[in-house]
Amino acid sequence: MAEEKAKLVNDDGVGAEKGILEVKPSPQKGLKSTLIDWLEQLIVKVMYDSSQPQHYLSGNFGPVPTETPPTHNLPVKGHLPECLNGEFVRVGPNPKFPPVAAYHWFDGDGMIHGLRIKDGKATYVSRFVKTSRLKQEEFFGGSKFMKVGDLKGLFGLLMVNIYKLREKAKVLDLSYGNGTANTNLIYHHGKLLALQEADKPYVLKVLEDGDLQTLGMIDYDKRLAHSFTAHPKVDPVTGEMFTFGYGHEGPPYITYRVISKDGFMHDPVPITISEPIMMHDFAITENYAIFLDLPLYFRPKDMVKDKKLIYSFDASKKARFGVLPRYAKDDLLIRWFELPNCFIFHNANAWEEGDEVVLITCRLENPDLDMVNGEVKEKIENFSNELYEMRFNMKSGLASQKKLSASAVDFPRVNEYYTGRKQRYVYGTILDSIAKVKGIVKFDLHTEPEAGKEKIEVGGNVVGVFDLGPGRFGSEAVFVPREPGTTCEEDDGYLIFFAHDENTGKSAVNVIDAKTMSADPVAVVELPYRVPYGFHAFFVTESYWGQGMIFGAIHEPPQKESVNQKSQCLRFVFLSFRRVSHIRTRKIRGKERSNSRKHLYIIKATLEQLKEQAY
Repeated sequence: MAEEKAKLVNDDGVGAEKGILEVKPSPQKGLKSTLIDWLEQLIVKVMYDSSQPQHYLSGNFGPVPTETPPTHNLPVKGHLPECLNGEFVRVGPNPKFPPVAAYHWFDGDGMIHGLRIKDGKATYVSRFVKTSRLKQEEFFGGSKFMKVGDLKGLFGLLMVNIYKLREKAKVLDLSYGNGTANTNLIYHHGKLLALQEADKPYVLKVLEDGDLQTLGMIDYDKRLAHSFTAHPKVDPVTGEMFTFGYGHEGPPYITYRVISKDGFMHDPVPITISEPIMMHDFAITENYAIFLDLPLYFRPKDMVKDKKLIYSFDASKKARFGVLPRYAKDDLLIRWFELPNCFIFHNANAWEEGDEVVLITCRLENPDLDMVNGEVKEKIENFSNELYEMRFNMKSGLASQKKLSASAVDFPRVNEYYTGRKQRYVYGTILDSIAKVKGIVKFDLHTEPEAGKEKIEVGGNVVGVFDLGPGRFGSEAVFVPREPGTTCEEDDGYLIFFAHDENTGKSAVNVIDAKTMSADPVAVVELPYRVPYGFHAFFVTESYWGQGMIFGAIHEPPQKESVNQKSQCLRFVFLSFRRVSHIRTRKIRGKERSNSRKHLYIIKATLEQLKEQAY
């Protein structure tokens, strides 16, 4: 009994609820690890152009090196309204270790920046989400996991093989996934979840002083066996959470799930589509779930052939939208609608109106993930994202769309008490040429947009713009109502967001009036340290503290195979070094360089040998 009780507490002395998996990976150092590192360095030296700029590792996109424990009594200009008692949290990519080669904005380790507000006083904290990936790279003291930024051309194929070698040789432990938990935050069934769509959710605890602890990974009592979207939806009326996961190994490529208000995950519902895609978001109404089968395909062959990132947009394909009864047990009743090709990162909301299902979304034409890779500045400057209304007629089977804004708008938010129901106002970020947030915009969906507008300014359906000013940039703004529920006016509340002044190098949290969108902030909280630009945010209300966390049993970690194979390892190293010892170098313009063809042959041969020996 005492031994059982001991399992309820992890290394930090924090208990965990049933369904939360204690994350204790078992990476392994040794000769195999060293040799694979050496091979990776060789591939990078021969194949990677290190002169390429890394925009998303510089300026205020660049990471901060350390966490910040709770820092209390911060300077506040203005006043913090009582409805903001709670904690404002925002997550984003913050690589703890420099990348081996390329870096994509999606790649960094998840770091949460929090502002605890209590009785008009503010406390700042920042913490990494303690993922399996982060723990293993801390063990090695450097970057070991594959990155999206590396997945381009032949170099990408070789880096995939390096990653697989580390897995097969037991250098990396992938039994807990490989996610970064860097994308979004959501609260459901007494848990704050940190999300990234390639992994399962991580559970966080917000302490009274604002500090943040990672409790572990949630698998819903072993019922979750696939990835989990970064954008699940919580129905404010029923308390249920609706989610999905997507994969690339084989059909079904999409799996839909419903989680009860009590935290029970119902059986999986496979969604049939033709080939693997990236599906970043979806939507719900009172009676339907809306899936986005958009032509951004997972095509490794195109990656090598066209020297593109592994996700490739096919402009010859239509955009498809699947409307499924949200409690369906299979996808037999799904209705598919077609519209001109596009990609969508983020939806604002959806609802039903007569025979139609209405989706308010940010539509991107001809996407190229290099736009957020940071290597080609011209592509970043061509970023175009606009607010759209899409309608799907369940009676006629027809679909239509209407443009609601100029470019570029993203990170749309609404009053979340209206999720899945018709609402009037949408709040979004105004992006500049390099995807920095230069302002916050408020749209009134009851008003028609002004035709021919080429920039976002007040007029028509744009009823408010908060301009951050020259050299100042923000992030996703979260709406916090003055009173909970829908009894007050929909826009009666505040928008809260992180901001950074590139002129002074200082960061702050801004609070503005969501109703008036006044240029004078309600409050500005000065932060003690720089906060990099990031992704999505959430406001944890004071009432959540009262709900607490229910502690229970932790699942046993997966059993690991023995890797004590000294003789095999020695033979492995001998053979590998015998291969690489044949490398001949020559002097070219005073620099020692390797013969590329010979290097490629040796890399290929060594990879084959490594694969054989890793089993």
